[in-house]
Parts: sequence; C-alpha cells; structure tokens
Amino acid sequence: MASWVSILLFLFWLSVSQAQKGSGKIPTVEFISETLINNVVQDPQTGRIYLGAINNIFQLSPSLQKEARTETGPKKDAKTCTPPASGCQDTVLMPNSNKLLLVHPTNGSLIVCGSRYRGICSLLNLSNVEQELYYNDNKGERTYVASIEDNVNVVSVMSNYTKNGRTFKVFLVGKGYGSLDSTKLISTRILEDYQDWVVFENIIEASAVQTAPFVLKYLHDFRHAFKEDGFVYFLFSRTLDGTDNKNLTFVSRLCENDQHYYSYTELQLTCGTNNRYNKVQAAYVAFPGKELARVMSQSGNYGTVTSFTKVLFMVAHPDDDESDSALCMYPLNSINQQLMDIISACYSDSGEISGIPAVDVPYSSQTYTACTSKISITKVPVQTCLEMKDCQSCVGLRDPYCGWCVLEGRCTRRSECRRAEEKNGWLWSPKQQCVKIVSFSPSNLSCRKTGKVNINIPSLPTIGHSDHLQCKIESFQSNGIMSDSGEVSCDLPQPGLIPKTPEGQDFVAVAIRIFVNDTVELATREFRFYNCAATVRKSENTPCMSCVGSPWGCQWNTQDHTCSDADDSVVDSHIIKHRQSANCPRFENPDPGLIPVGYKTPIGFEGINLKQYQGRHFTIGSELMTKEEDVSFEEGGAFYTFSGFNFFYDKSPETNVLFYVKDKESGKKMDSTVNVTLYNCAVERNDCSLCKNADPKYKCVWCSKKRACVYEKLCDPLPSNTECPDPEITNISPLFGPVLGGISITISGSNLGIDQGDIKSITVAGKPCIHEPEKYSVSKRVVCEIGPADKADWGQVEIEVNGGKRGTSSVSFTYRDPVPEEVMPNRGPKAGGTLITISGLFLNTGSKEDVQVTIGGVNCSVEHFGENITCRTGEYRADKVPSDPLDVVMKYGKRTTKTIPTPFRFVENPTVQDHHPKASFVCGGRNIVVTGSGFDIIQTAIMKVQGGNWSASEPAYMKNDTVIQFQSPKVNSSANQHLKTVIKLDNWEKELKPFHYHPDPTFNILQNKIITANSLIIVTGRGFSKAMTAKEAQAFVGDVQCVVTTLLDDKLFLEPPSTMPRARSRSKRQRRETGSEDLELMIKFGKGEWVVDLVQYEKKNDFPLYIIIPAVIVPMLLIITISVYCYRRKSQQAEREYEKVKHQLENLEESVRDRCKKEFTDLMIEMEDHTNDMNEGRIPFLDYKTYTDRVFFLPSKDGANDVMITGKLDIPEARKATVIQSLNQFSNLLNSKTFLINFIRTLERSNDFNARAKVYFASLLTVALHGKLEYYTDIMRTLLLELMEEYVNSKNPKLMLRRSETVVERMLCNWMSICLYQFLKDSAGEPLYKLFKAIKHQIEKGPVDVRVKKAKYTLNDTGLLGDDVEYSVLTLQVLVQGEGPDVTPVKVLNCDTISQVKEKIIEQVYRNLPYSQRPKVDSVTLEWRPGSTGQILSDLDLTSQKEGRWRRINTLAHYNVRDNATLVLSKVQHTQQNYDQNQENHEERNALLEDDKVFHLVRPTDELDEIKSKRGSIKDKSMTKAITEIYLTRLLSVKGTLQQFVDDFFRSVLCSGAVVPPAVKYFFDFLDEQALKHSNVDEETIHIWKTNSLPLRFWVNILKNPHFIFDVHVSEVVDASLSVIAQTFMDACTKSEHKLSRDSPSNKLLYAKEISTYKKMVDDYYKGIRQMVSVSDQDMNTHLAEVSRSHTDKLNTHVALHQLYQYASKYYDGIIASLEEDPAAQSKQLALRLQQIAAALENKVTDL
Repeated sequence: MASWVSILLFLFWLSVSQAQKGSGKIPTVEFISETLINNVVQDPQTGRIYLGAINNIFQLSPSLQKEARTETGPKKDAKTCTPPASGCQDTVLMPNSNKLLLVHPTNGSLIVCGSRYRGICSLLNLSNVEQELYYNDNKGERTYVASIEDNVNVVSVMSNYTKNGRTFKVFLVGKGYGSLDSTKLISTRILEDYQDWVVFENIIEASAVQTAPFVLKYLHDFRHAFKEDGFVYFLFSRTLDGTDNKNLTFVSRLCENDQHYYSYTELQLTCGTNNRYNKVQAAYVAFPGKELARVMSQSGNYGTVTSFTKVLFMVAHPDDDESDSALCMYPLNSINQQLMDIISACYSDSGEISGIPAVDVPYSSQTYTACTSKISITKVPVQTCLEMKDCQSCVGLRDPYCGWCVLEGRCTRRSECRRAEEKNGWLWSPKQQCVKIVSFSPSNLSCRKTGKVNINIPSLPTIGHSDHLQCKIESFQSNGIMSDSGEVSCDLPQPGLIPKTPEGQDFVAVAIRIFVNDTVELATREFRFYNCAATVRKSENTPCMSCVGSPWGCQWNTQDHTCSDADDSVVDSHIIKHRQSANCPRFENPDPGLIPVGYKTPIGFEGINLKQYQGRHFTIGSELMTKEEDVSFEEGGAFYTFSGFNFFYDKSPETNVLFYVKDKESGKKMDSTVNVTLYNCAVERNDCSLCKNADPKYKCVWCSKKRACVYEKLCDPLPSNTECPDPEITNISPLFGPVLGGISITISGSNLGIDQGDIKSITVAGKPCIHEPEKYSVSKRVVCEIGPADKADWGQVEIEVNGGKRGTSSVSFTYRDPVPEEVMPNRGPKAGGTLITISGLFLNTGSKEDVQVTIGGVNCSVEHFGENITCRTGEYRADKVPSDPLDVVMKYGKRTTKTIPTPFRFVENPTVQDHHPKASFVCGGRNIVVTGSGFDIIQTAIMKVQGGNWSASEPAYMKNDTVIQFQSPKVNSSANQHLKTVIKLDNWEKELKPFHYHPDPTFNILQNKIITANSLIIVTGRGFSKAMTAKEAQAFVGDVQCVVTTLLDDKLFLEPPSTMPRARSRSKRQRRETGSEDLELMIKFGKGEWVVDLVQYEKKNDFPLYIIIPAVIVPMLLIITISVYCYRRKSQQAEREYEKVKHQLENLEESVRDRCKKEFTDLMIEMEDHTNDMNEGRIPFLDYKTYTDRVFFLPSKDGANDVMITGKLDIPEARKATVIQSLNQFSNLLNSKTFLINFIRTLERSNDFNARAKVYFASLLTVALHGKLEYYTDIMRTLLLELMEEYVNSKNPKLMLRRSETVVERMLCNWMSICLYQFLKDSAGEPLYKLFKAIKHQIEKGPVDVRVKKAKYTLNDTGLLGDDVEYSVLTLQVLVQGEGPDVTPVKVLNCDTISQVKEKIIEQVYRNLPYSQRPKVDSVTLEWRPGSTGQILSDLDLTSQKEGRWRRINTLAHYNVRDNATLVLSKVQHTQQNYDQNQENHEERNALLEDDKVFHLVRPTDELDEIKSKRGSIKDKSMTKAITEIYLTRLLSVKGTLQQFVDDFFRSVLCSGAVVPPAVKYFFDFLDEQALKHSNVDEETIHIWKTNSLPLRFWVNILKNPHFIFDVHVSEVVDASLSVIAQTFMDACTKSEHKLSRDSPSNKLLYAKEISTYKKMVDDYYKGIRQMVSVSDQDMNTHLAEVSRSHTDKLNTHVALHQLYQYASKYYDGIIASLEEDPAAQSKQLALRLQQIAAALENKVTDL
C-alpha cells in the first residue's frame, strides 16, 4: 500500500490545491519523511495535514510546514503478544506502521491505529498530535481495530449510529484478514464509552461480511472508503480462491443507517482492455471538469455525465507488473444503477441479468497514466497557467484548466479572466487556438511608399468602447480602427522609418503587432515592404527580367537602367511593365554551347529588343575571364560574336560559364543568358581507356606525346593510332583464398577496358576466375570469383582485354586452407554478447566479408579479421540450458567450411539478486554494488541510465562471480522525465528497481569560518541523506581529508584536520605561513564536488604554565578587591537614600490606596460590551456635493461661509450672462494642458502664493475640472512626474508628498477624496461611523467638563479629567411640547450642565434625523415640573453657586432633579411675551457673566480658595495636588471597550482581500512604475510614498473629521480621542521602529501592543494591492468618466471658475509672459484668448 500512497496524495491535492498568481515560476512545496508514509488525511476545518508514517505521526500546516510530530515506534512487541505488552515474553523492538488515520472533527481528535499491540487505536489532539487524548490497551480483543501484518490494509470513514434515541459518533472500518486478526471484514467502532460498550469496540455483530467461511479462499485488500447520499462504499481487491492468485477489484455498498449490514452488496469493476488493470491501489471521488464530463458522455461508456456528476477515480495495476498503471473512471450513478440491477436480479431474476450471472458484470473504462513516490508528500498546483507568458505556450500546455485571456494577455483559469464570457475573450488551451492575423490588404507595399493596411483577424475578440487598438511596427505606432467587417485598419510608417532591405533580398519583413490598451499584444505577423531596386541584386546578369519578373509588380526603365515601383501614369517605350520580360533587351542563344579548356573558341549569340541600343558597343566577361572582351556586331542581322578566351579549369570534368554583357558606354550590365559548358578532357580521365570512354561530343583524344587526354585540336600531331596501351594491374585483394575457391577478388589497375564486355579472360595462379560484370568499373577495377585449385598453390593474376592485350600482376595470389584450432572462452550466457576469439593457422584467408561464424546454429558476428578472428555471439533460443557442447563452424566463401568440434556451450544468464544503495545524486559517481551469481561468464558490464532521447552509461570497475561494482553515471540534472536504470551484462539487460536519482544537495555558507584541531565542523544544507552516507562522503580542508562522522539530511559533522592543511592551488601554497590563509572546505559526494566556503585553520598556541598563572590570577584578585570596596560604598549610599524616600512614600500611600481601589472598580465595571448600549439608527451619509464642499473648502479661512459652500456670487444681474459666457470660455482655456501647466507654474513661482493659497487653488481647480476627471488625472500625473524628478534628483525622495506644499499634492488629496467617496459609502463608512458613535457614547457615560474640555472616559491623556468626580446616572422622562403625550426616556448624569442635558435629549428624541435637521441647543428650553409649577432650567441664573470669585455652571444636581423626573422640551417661540422673557433672561445672564470666572466640575488648582463647596455634587479638594497619573488606567478601560471598533475600521481600510478602490491600485502601480526608473528609490521610499498619498493624505483626514462624510457634530472631547486613533493609524503606516520608554507619550504606550499588528496589516495591504490585476488607463478613465457624469452638475462649477479667474487676474502679467515664451502656447494663441476673457470678465478695454 505504501508505494501507492503518493498517488492518493496527488489526487488529494488535485482537489484542494490552487495555482499561485504572478509573473514567473510556481514553486513546489515538499515535505520529506524519514520513514515510509502509510496514510495522509486533511482536517477540512483548519486545512492541516496529518501523515501516518512508520514510527511517526506528522502534523503539517496547509503549506506543508511541520508543526508537530509524535513518535509511535518502534515498540517492544511480539506477533503472539496479547496486550498489554508488559505481560508478554520474547518481545523485541518492532517498527509501528500506521494502519489507519482518521480525522474526528467533532471533538477535535485524530484516530490513529498502528500495527503494534494487535492494532489498538489511540486518539490524538488535532491541534497538537504530541498530546495523546485517549489510549487503553487492557480492554481485550473487542478493541482490536487494525492488523499487525504488513500486507493487511485498513480503510475507514466517519459515520453516526443511533440507539435508544441517542446518536453516537462511530467509524466504519474495512480490513483484510490476517492470521491473528478478527474475521470481520467490516466493523462499526464506537468513539465513547456507553453502557457495556467501550471506546473502539465493534458494536455491530453481523455475519454477512465475515471471512470465517472462506478464510483460505479469498484474500481481501481494502484501499478506500467513502460516504455519499446515505451510502457507505468500500473499494477493495480480492483473489478468486486459494489456487488462483489473480485479483479482481470490487466496490461494495451498504446503507449508512443499516445496523445489521443487510444492505451489503458488491459490484466487480473492470479496468482496461480485458481487465488488464485488475488490482486497485488508490481511489478518490470528485466532480469531473466540463471537458472531461463531455468526453465521458460522448464515449458512450459512462452514460450521461455532467460536471455535477460525482465520479470515482481509481488507480490500478496488473498483478504481474506494478510499474504499469492506469487511472479508470466510474460515475457513481452508474455504479448505483449496476448495484440496483444486481439486487433486483438476486431477488427476482434468478441471480441473472440478461442471462449473465449478476456477480460478473463487465464495466469498461478509459486509462490514463500516473506516477508514484514513497517517502514524500508534495503540494503541487492543479495548473501552471501563469507560468506561460504567451498564447502559443499557453495552448501548448493542453491543460483543461488553462486558457489565453486575450484582452489581458495572460494565461489564466477561466474564472480569473474578466472578459472570458465574451466571444473569443478566453481561448481554451486544449483547442490549440490563438488570435492570428490571417491576411493583409494590401498583402505588401513598397518601402518607398506609405499608406494604410487592413488586417484580417477572424478570431479577434469583441473590442469595447473603452478599449483601444494600437498597431506597432518597429518603433512606429498608430491607432487601430475596427471596421464593421471586423478588420483592423492601421497606418503604415513613413519610408524613412522602414528598416533597410537585407543583402540578398528584395524585401524586408517587418512584424506588425496589434495591441489592445497599450500593453496587451493580440497578434503579430510579418508584413513585407518590397524594394524594386534590390530585385536586380538577385540576378545581376539579367536585371530587367529579374525586375519585371518579381512578385512585386516592378517596372524596368531601359533608359536609366533602373528598376522602380509600378507607375501606371508613366507609359513609354523605354518602360517595361510587370510580367513583360519578353520585352527586355537581352542576349541569348550562344553557339557553340560546349567550349574546351585551353583552346580559344569564338562564340556567337543573339541580341533581342536592342533597337534603343543601335550603334552602341558592348563588352562580354565572366568569372573565369581575367578581362572583358569586345563584342562585334554583324551588320544587317541580330547576331553578335566575340573571339573567345583561353579558359583554364581543372576542378571537375565540366562547369557552366555564365557570361555577362555590358553596355560599353555606361558600363551597366545588360540582360544575358549566354551560358556555355566548359569542359576539361584531362580531369578524371588519366588513362587511355577512360579517355576513350568520354562522350564523343567532347572530342577528347589520348595524346601519347603528352600522355594525357586532351581536346583533339590541342594534340599535335593528331594521333592516328586509336588503340590503348596494355592493361596494367597494380593491386589484388585479398591475396589469399581457400583451395576450393568460391570467394571474390578485386583487381585494380589501369586500361582495364572501357566496357565490361572488353574483359575477355581472367586467370589467378593459372586457374580461371569468373568475371562479375556488375562490379566492373571502367579501366580501374575488375572483380571475379576464383575457381578451385587441386592443391595449395600460388601464382600471378593475368587479365586479357579486347584486342588481345594482356596484363599481368607483379604480386602473387596464394591458394591455402585455413586451420582453426581453438576457441576462447568456451562458454557464455544464452542472451549472447560474448566475444569469442578463434585462433589457428591461415585464418586470414579471404576477407572479413567472406567469413561467417556460427555456434550451434547461432550466428556469431565477426568483429575482427586477422591472424586471429573474434566474433560476438547472438542469442541462444533453444530450451535446453546449459546447452550441450556446440560446434563452432567457420565458412569461407561459398565452398569452404571448417569446424571446431564441441568447444562452446551456452549457459544460463546471470542472476541479479539485489543492489545497494538504491539512489544516487544526479552528479553520479556513487559506488553501486550489484550482487547475484553467474557474473564470471560476463565480459562487459555497463550501468546505463535512459531518459527521453538521451542516455548515460558507466562501465563496471570491479567484477567477480557474485559482485559487480559500478559508479553511478552522471545524468542530465534538468531532465524531469522518468529515468530508467539498467545494467547491461553482455547482451543481457536487467532494470534496477527501485533506483532513484535525486537532485544534487545544496550547501549553506558556514556560520563559523575559523576551525581548530579541537573544534567540530558543522556543514548545513539540504538533501544530504537522500543518496549518500557518512562512510561514502568525503571532505577536505585544503589538501587534508577530514573524517565525516555524521551525515543527516540537513547537516554534516566533520572532524577537523589534526595538522595544519595547505591550500590546494600552487599560488596559495606559496603564501607565507605566518598568517592564516584561506582554505577551501570541499565536500565530495561521488563525482560531485562543492566548495562550501573558505575557512581559516588556527593552530592552538601552547604557553608555559608559569606565564599563564600570574597573567590570570593577579588581575583577578585586583578586580575582586576593587569590586568589594565599591559595593560597600554604594550600599551605604543606597541605605541613606532609602530612608529619605521611605518617609515620602508613607505620606502618599494612604491616598494612593483609596484612589487605586476606586479606579480598579471603575475599570471592571466599564469593560462591558458597548454594543448593548448603542442604537445605531441609519448612517447619515452626506451627499456628494456637501462631502466635497467640506473636504475641499471647510478648512479654508472662511469655513462654512466660504463662497464655494454658499454658492453665492456678487455679480450684477445685467452682467451675469456675459460673465457666465466668459467663464465658459475660461473653462475651455483651462482644458488646454499647455495653458493650465503654465498657469500653475506661474503661480507657484510667485513668492506671495503661500501654502494656504495653493491648497485653496487646487480645490477650486478640482471643482472646475470635475466634468473632465480624465483630463484632471492627466494634469495631476504630469505635475507629479515633475515633482518626483525634483525630489529624486535634488532632495530627499522620502519627503515627497509629506505635506501640501505644492498644488499637485493637494490635487492628489482631492483626487483620492473623489475616487474613494463610493468606497466610503459602500465599505469603510459603516465601521467608521460605528467607531465615532462608540467613542461619543463611551465619553458621555462619564462626566465631561464643558469648560476645560476634559472627560473621565477618553483615549487622550491630555483630555483626561484628573479629579475624582462623584456622579450618578439619571433616567429622565422627556415630553416634547406639541408632539403628543408620549414621553422619551433619556439617560443623563446628575453632574451634566443644562446644555449637556439638552444635547442628550435632542440626540435621543431626534435620533432618526441627521444632525443638521435637529433643533439646536439655543433654540429649545428645558422645563422641570416637580409639582404644580414648572421651573426653567438654564446653565447660569441667579441661583448659580459662587465660590469666592468663581461661579459654578448649573447642573441637574444643582436643581436637585431626581431619577425618573419629567422634563418638558419646548422650542423657543418668538412671541412678544417670549421676547420679553428672553430679554429678562438675557439681562440676567449678562449680569452673571460680568465676572467670567466660571467653572463646571474642576476649578484651576492655582486659584483654589479656602471656601468649601456647599453642595454635595463635588468632593472636597485638599490643597495637595492630586496624582493625575493614577487615572491613566481609565485610558486602558476606554481602549479595551473600543478595541473591536478600532480593529473593524482598520480592517475595512487595510484589507486588500476585499474590494480595493480602482484608484488606489491605479495610483500605487503608478508609484511602483516610476520607482523602477530611479536607482535611488528603494522599497522603504515606495512605502513612504504610498503612505503619504493614501493613509496620511486621506484616511487620517476622514478619521479626524467624521463630519466630512457624515451629518454629525464632533465635540472637542470626541475629537481628542479620534486624534489618538488617527496618530496610531499614522504610526502603523511608518516603517521606522518606535522605541518605547517610561517617558513615551501615553497614547503611544496605549497602542504599543497593537502597533505591530497594524504595521503588518499595512504591509500586507500594500503587497496585496501590488499582486492584484492592474487597472488599465481605459478602466480608470471609464470609472472617472462615470464619476464626472454622476456628480458634476451638482457642484458650483461657475463659482469655482470665477474664483480661479481671480488668481489669473492677480498674476495676470506673469501668466501672459509665460504663455508668450512657450512655443506651444504661441501656436495656440493662448495669451490672446486669456486677454479676451479678461476684457469680458473685467469689463475693460485692453490693448487687443
């Protein structure tokens, strides 16, 4: 089972893995166990993975990082032992294999069963497997779950069991049978003690699935168990009976609620043709993908399968070959239908289905291959789409998960492509389709012209309005236009931008690339720009015909001898049009066509179409002529001649000569096809016969005088005798032949005839030799077969040719018989491959081709022929092995056979029993020992590794009869394919299984580079133990070898050299030895050598003892003496200080004790859930206009009265139309980028244009350009780039965007405010409003001093009420006059002022109205009616209490208002009576406020008088100052209460996993992109830029001013607490570390613990945004256009334009000057336009 665990892991991860996103390669995560892995499960709730291995249980994180490990073995046990093991004898340590691993999520436990102690199980903690929750080994056989036998597998699944109305958690177990096991194949095990049941006991007794009746007949091998739709399924294989070991695979099913297993049914599953893959190994149930479901349905083997049909995927292999495997698929609905048919057949159809026994139902499938591993679990992605960077590689994957997202230019899953549903928007990988350019119209164009090209792209996706196409041709770009027909039209570049035409070509091919949205390439194809002038270079001898015959439509001008583009407007006789090559002036038809070498032969040729050249003279030449010759013209005809040339050429018998003809006057070549053949009679005709054999047309003769073959006119005198000399024999091969003849000999020489018929007779040593005409070669070679001789003889070879001429050899041929005598060796393996050597006399008779050797009929191929003959045996196929002694038969030619009787026999092939080690690194060189028998008969042993189309081999370096030793070959480390390792012993091959190649180990740099003779060298890295041991490994320090003591997977322990090592290189050895030199620490594993690091060897210096003792002891005694003296002096001083402070502390102790007790009580009371008291109501968001007014203009000097907020312009009615018209013209002027940039630069150069003016100007500009936010964004980007250059090049880059010192910085703030408004409403607004309400509510639960603006409950230590104020909570029953009899209960404090009470009453009564629509405090009166008369309550009146010169503001306690008192709230009516009353109150209030020394709760400590308070609302103060730090614990109380609200707000703002506004992603990408262009901008600087642009520029502003987004009122005490949270938010966004101390501000100490968490949130937020899909310019512009369309008409645009013009008017002269200096502004007359607008707006006459 263990060998197939990794297939389960592969299928398991296939269902849960997700591919990682980004540009590059996806890493593979791997965990390696030291022992064999048996089982793996995953906790579905936490994602943790648990591995059950031999002797270990591992707990891994979802990313395969080890979290915990518990050892389960080895344990002392015995096979016959009945637990507990303490009572057993003969126990030994035995490994504990994991048999069962099951997650029990209900109680957080892991069920673990092993192979020790009869398979007893235990429960481990899911959170920490090192903690055992349950184990009991004394409950007897009923709790034995698993098996102690290694070949028995166990599967299990969780379920429920109901008894007596109670439901228990159980697990069903499927287990094969072991000799000492229970006979139950399937059992139900309980997981708790109940009545008589104990944990792990089998609670169902059923005989239906026991093995007792057929223990010996059937062997079950369970592999998988699962639940589905109320059924439990078991998958297993089973042998047929005791005599047949063939397995069959079955799936069984029973009802989950069947407590007797009555519903148990089995179905046989077949896999592959003829059920080849008959033994199940692993399985998994999952949904198929859409494409797989479609293919399964179309195949007809599975019925109808959809992507919602669950399928059982099963891996199986044949009984006889575990290396061959298949993946088979079975839809569960088909399995269930088959099972129902079986059940029906068993009950109603005599056990048959359509006449076939129900137990033998065939079930076909399709197969797919899979691969395995034993000791590792690897987490791999389902797909690797993102690794593919272009469409071709993406579709080349043929991965059903992947496709090419056309408009994004990415290889993605369909769900990750935003426009996948559009036609051709996502091209599925298996369809092998990409967007392609099919054709161009025109298909080509002259390089001297330009124009448009229509591009046909049939598979182009839908291009939306927001998309734009671009065509790129080299550096040229143009916009693509989509036609109605779907074609794309693009401009072609000007001729000057087209690349030069390459040499040897008449065109240049340039790629036209189609892009969408600037960055995504859709398709590309080469477009050809032709060059007519270059066509003549292709055939310089025929320029006109090359020109007009080209495919480009070129024309030839005979006057100026040029080729140009077609021009239909030019028609003349000297213009030859395209495809009119017949009209070209030319020379052709040479005569004669054959020219001999060395003889000057006149040549004539014809001139055609030469009317324009009458009277002109021509010259002729060629490459073989040293000079050009004149051409003569025959008057009255069309023929031309030249006198010829004495050519020389000896490289081949003939060659073509191409003549060119030039116009002598212009020197330009005319068209010429005057081509002749030049021949040389002497080449390859070096004798008379060869010469006479030449073609008669050449007129070659053998010139005896020159002893050469020459042209007939070159031989003087011409020979009259045509006969050749006698034949000459120069060589005979072979020189020896058998007496009986029958072999062929080759006779070489010259003049051996000119035809095979010329050979009349051949004799060899006087014996006739039969001519073999098919092997004859003219004059050079004759082959004949020798005849028999009577005896051994020798003699010459004689040949007679036609004409009676004879030739005799100078060497002799010998007839002799070979005498083979001995064969060595005398035996070899039946597989063949043995190289045998035959020795004897005259064995080299004949040639190698004449000799055939056989051994008992088995061919032995001859490899060496000489005095001894060697041959290699073939395969012996007879059954009898070892064979009888076999004859070695040698056959020479056709007639001679020699036999060596019984010298050789074939024996059994060698046997390979084992090999070790079983792994190697890819570097090779590891010593591999192969053991077996019969190796002594082997001559050649090779270890060979095959992978794909390559192989590597290594010969054995040691061999005897039982052992062969190899060094593992070095293999290709980059190869990922399966490697097959074999040993080849002569012809016999044996695969080494298993044998694994592992990647080479990696080494880390040493931590300690200094070594000594007594130190221990520790080398760290990874992968050491995969294919190496300490005994094999070698290590060197310099030239000295170290002993490797211990080798672990990640560590090597080395003993250092005992002597001083030297450097290995000569140059290092020559260094002086006085200093420490760098030595290489080298590790050698086989052939792999790694220099880990450079180390230094330090030799220990031995000092004499008489030097060491004084040097150490004397300073030590001196130090001790000084230390004792200092200690005594300090102790006395400390005692005096202690007595002094002790007295002071005793005075404070009593008061501090009382205060601490009270604060602790308050802390405990207030740490309650705040949400119980909050009434949220609806969230009062401001509309867009009010929001922008407050954000942009509320901080201005006029505040809420700013003209931009009121919208009122003081313009006379008569001029209003003119002003509006002029403002519209000014708006158009602002939409000129040139004008606006000059406008802004001019203002910023002015000294009086201060920071406040810049902020206000930027806000005006934002409103004025709100209708074109895309344009506004473009201006902002331009200005930001300038600002960035300024800071990066001349300032500190980290300071950029820190303040609003420029217009663009405020523009950015406004841009963020605009773009994030909707995000505030949809996401971040709610947690911000809850935070605001929570702070306000928490503050108002305690006393708030309205004069000093301090509160008991706050986050700000400066706003903390540092006195212990007594108060109580009152509930008032409030009646609102004129709004019915209903009363509203309102909670207040008895220490609240009357205005505070009014505020709380108004907030509660009008809680469903926004703040702006509620009555104000001054507009209502509060009346208390304790009896029949009422009393108006006010903050100050004649009853206000005075303390010296100080007057206390009235509170409810002052009026003695009690709990549940009824108060009437009424609005102030402006009647005469009320006016009089108000007048009286006003006069009274003025009198009271003549002395402004008014306080509420706390009087200033420096002005306290001795008068005591007469009322009991405030505790008497002593003259001593209170210790305010005692009350700092209240900050912690408030913080704890508000923490959840703070965290929620931070998460809503800093969570990239949720919706991130596109503006944020767009702007952050802009910053990242710009940062890459500057070398001095690091990650910290980018972080600061992003922080300054978003968190500090926008979020802090909103956080400190909730009234910018909500219709609320923010009091000063609430604002103080918001400032603390805002400061915390700012601290979280900084990269610098905050070092805290006792002197740190309280607000920093308050959030010191959380700040690191918030910092990580910020970092993760920035990283998450960087990894998101980019927001294109088009998408951003679309978003901005929508904002403009939705809100622009609500803004005071004309007011903003009017205010902007005020700046233009103020700095008018500077702006005009700037515009007049700018060439772009001059061309657009921008200065003139501004002057016209100024004249209209200011109603004045200008100098226009």
